[in-house]
Amino acid sequence: MSKRYKILLVILIALLGTLVFLEANQKDPVNWYPSYSNKDKIPLGTYAFFNELKKQAPQIEEVNVPPFEFLKYGDIKPGAYFFIGNFLMFDKAEAEQLLAWVNKGNTLFLSSNNFSTTLLDTLKLSQKSRIRKNGLENLPQYQLVNPKLKLDSWHTFQKDKEIIHFNEIDTLNQQVLGLVQIKGEDLEKTEESINFIEAPFGQGKIYIHSSPEVFSNFFLLSKEKQYAYTQNAISYLDLNEGNFYWDNHYSGGKTINTSPLYILLNNKYLKWAYYFILIGAVLFVFFEGKRKQQSIPVRNPLKNKTYEYTQTIAGMYLERKDHTGIAHKMIDQFYHELRLKYHINTQKSNSNLINDIANKTDHSTEEVKELIEFLQLQQHNKMISKEELKEINKRITNFKH
Repeated sequence: MSKRYKILLVILIALLGTLVFLEANQKDPVNWYPSYSNKDKIPLGTYAFFNELKKQAPQIEEVNVPPFEFLKYGDIKPGAYFFIGNFLMFDKAEAEQLLAWVNKGNTLFLSSNNFSTTLLDTLKLSQKSRIRKNGLENLPQYQLVNPKLKLDSWHTFQKDKEIIHFNEIDTLNQQVLGLVQIKGEDLEKTEESINFIEAPFGQGKIYIHSSPEVFSNFFLLSKEKQYAYTQNAISYLDLNEGNFYWDNHYSGGKTINTSPLYILLNNKYLKWAYYFILIGAVLFVFFEGKRKQQSIPVRNPLKNKTYEYTQTIAGMYLERKDHTGIAHKMIDQFYHELRLKYHINTQKSNSNLINDIANKTDHSTEEVKELIEFLQLQQHNKMISKEELKEINKRITNFKH
């Protein structure tokens, strides 16, 4: 190794040593990600709230699948369904399924900064955000309306954040339960500061709350004892009786990344050891490997013969005029694509199969039923003509596009 390379190596090692020293003495930044997961102990996780809730609701059950799947296929009993998350974006089918369940006399509790327009339109609600006009700091404050639950003073979230509130509600059918304001501004008693409402729906009730941060670890464990607000807000739910379902699908509690590389890079000491190994490998290749590297012979990649193979097989069937064989294989391929692309079990009964396909594609139930019945009829047809083969191909192609 020449003198020049030795000097470069010493400089590189000195730089790496400096970086390691600075990294080792740097405090880990606070993770303010709004996960609202009951597994997270970060400021905006709900670990503390969930564990306190378990003491009051003995029949609590965690739900890790989408609400549509749980309500349609799960063994769900009457009770309350609790959702919390930064985004609760129910699609139309999910919203209809949830509202149908509430209509039977159940309770739905939703807490989020952002709700789907489908849900808001159904409940005749509109959301709006607000920040303080004069001043740099926006500290949200919360209060309840019910005289029995109202707090002695407004409870403050000690972190700069815009407030989310409902600026339009159905005043004839819905009841205001809570208000929100920014610390330092005068609260105008209008619906512009509403953040908690009760909306009767059929035989059940929906509680919708636009400030999920009040259920977070940061809010509950603050020195100002803010937990009184959370405790009073949740008192609208009967926790001692009935079943209580906690959603993990929208809160982020359903996914835990445990890959070795994720764990390695989230520990700063293991991360720097990993980087040293990579840098050492690069240095070895740079200083030693170049002397021993041999030329690599060029090899042409294998050609993709799939298209030619398909042409050959198709030609054999056409030459034999085996229209029946071609038709049956086209139908089998269509069912295979349904299983692969939409995860549909094609062994189900006709009614269940038709409903699954209609729910997961852009086609109506009538269109799907007509196609499936036609294909099933052709599957039992032992002699298919050329014209019938063309009709099968036409219908399958139209369905895909």
